[in-house]
Amino acid sequence: MSTSAPTDNYASGPLPESLTIPGWRVALILASFTFSLPGFLNGAQIGLAIGFWPALLVSVLAGLILCGGAALTAVVSVRTRLTTYMLVQRSFGVGGAALVNLVVAVIHYCWFGVNVSFLGDALVAAQTGGYGPPGDFPLFVILGSIVITLSTIYGFKTLDRLAMVAVPLVGVILLVVCVLAVRAGPFELTAIADPPAPMSFGVALSSLVGGNMLAIAAMPDLSRFIRSERGAVSAMVLSYPLATPIFMVISVLIALATGRTDIMQLVVSYGLGAPALAMLLLSVWTINALNLYSAGLSMAATFPKVPSWMFTIGGGALGCVFALMGILDAFIPFLVTLGLIIPPIAAIYVIDGFMVFRSGETTWGGRFRWEAIGVWLGSLAVTMPATALGWTVTTVPTLDATILAAVAYLALLRIRKRI
Repeated sequence: MSTSAPTDNYASGPLPESLTIPGWRVALILASFTFSLPGFLNGAQIGLAIGFWPALLVSVLAGLILCGGAALTAVVSVRTRLTTYMLVQRSFGVGGAALVNLVVAVIHYCWFGVNVSFLGDALVAAQTGGYGPPGDFPLFVILGSIVITLSTIYGFKTLDRLAMVAVPLVGVILLVVCVLAVRAGPFELTAIADPPAPMSFGVALSSLVGGNMLAIAAMPDLSRFIRSERGAVSAMVLSYPLATPIFMVISVLIALATGRTDIMQLVVSYGLGAPALAMLLLSVWTINALNLYSAGLSMAATFPKVPSWMFTIGGGALGCVFALMGILDAFIPFLVTLGLIIPPIAAIYVIDGFMVFRSGETTWGGRFRWEAIGVWLGSLAVTMPATALGWTVTTVPTLDATILAAVAYLALLRIRKRI
């Protein structure tokens, strides 16, 4: 994809139409988010906890939910050609967006830490199997963070090129592992007695949706490149509803057939070490490059006097620290929490895009837009304690947070209009 110079990604204004691309190319990048190491771990743990058929239903529902949310955020971005941060700024005001942006940027950096942790574990496992280079987990995490960070400085083009290679390679390797695991012997499709991450159907759905929700909310950073609204919707239909169930089937079958969730240990044991190593490198590289890219865009818009590459380097360093601190140990709670924090933000700027800023405004004049800030913080104040106590309306905490924020914001807009 063509982009601007590394230090000018049109973070503070509309993207020129001359830089737009067909929607299928964005769909390919989105598919790479699904075919990932965190995605496999999440799917494997869901399958072991609730069994094959409930997990498949979870994936179908999650694919539809993600597709619907992504289509809405994508259409808003195509209409405006604005980044996620500029849409948030329009809805929350400059000061409010700075608060939102800091939270979202930290989440991006946490995801960087999660993914580079997988990379470190994978290289350690590959080394044990005689395939990887010499070193230990901290060294692999540090070197991986440096390489990914430096490549991201060159912008969106890196993501496009990596996705073209990573997506088919990830799919092929995991499919081979799945076939080998299933052929090894008979196994049950039901949940195991003592799963590594016990969860209900609702929590499983929430973790799967929550694990992808940051990509949905940050979709404008990618979808603003799509040429048309129809192309944006098509890209979403070609990604989540198809990729999510396919990847869930592969992940769950591998987990139930082997009783294990460590994909690298499995591919090494099946003699696929070298191809698997390439798969892991490209997969982690693609996803982590996007994490740094999106966070860098937002932070550059918040602090326009600071070059965006400085945020990319700082974010890579912070994500590396998170990995070394053991962020992967709290993976499922992290996903559920994402499902509470992010959806209200997207719901608010989508509602504004269809109801408040229909005349094409790209900014809002005030520093704080309190109705948006109040709804977001209010939804967190309600849903976080409720989830911790096990209270839910829909049985899916992510849906609770989304519905609460959307209904409250629509009601507040109606009241303000009447006043």
